[in-house]
Amino acid sequence: MSDSQKPHRREQILQALALMLEEDSGKRITTAALARQVGVSEAALYRHFPSKARMFEGLIDFIEESLFARITRILEDVPDATGRCGTLLTLVLGFAEKNPGLARVMHGDVLTGETARLRQRVHQLFERLEMQLKQVLREAEINEGRRPTITASAAANLLIAQAEGRISQYVRSDFKRLPTEHWEDQWAFLAEPLLRDIPQPA
Repeated sequence: MSDSQKPHRREQILQALALMLEEDSGKRITTAALARQVGVSEAALYRHFPSKARMFEGLIDFIEESLFARITRILEDVPDATGRCGTLLTLVLGFAEKNPGLARVMHGDVLTGETARLRQRVHQLFERLEMQLKQVLREAEINEGRRPTITASAAANLLIAQAEGRISQYVRSDFKRLPTEHWEDQWAFLAEPLLRDIPQPA
């Protein structure tokens, strides 16, 4: 295979893995089954990825790159902290909803029995999202003269827990309970008390 074909084949393998995670919910994915799905031998799979763990890492890389590229644009395009937090969370929920197989990776259930490094990578993904929310909330004090009703750390943790919980419901329901269901109303409820004006000295 030429060098130009290698990235395409890698992408095919990752797309096939994501599809199997969506369609074979609850089943353990074997490299033999994945090879059949892609239409190649197991040996061909291992030429692109030395292990199944590396395939899952490829999916996690894709999730991170997709989300954080869009988050950079959100920070550029949305001026206020409440709007930034809401748009960021809606992005994460919408991404999971459109990519059920990747939602299972984000939820972590599919990584049970795999290497601990993979679970740590997903943990770090959500830690990074939480850190981004915390930074947005802290910057509200400088940029808008507003601060969170509770500490920025506690507020960011509450918000990311909402996203994680909704993704968990989505996976547990076999993708029937959509992450964005009722989200608009729930976000309005969460956003109302999120920030308050800093009292000005008399």
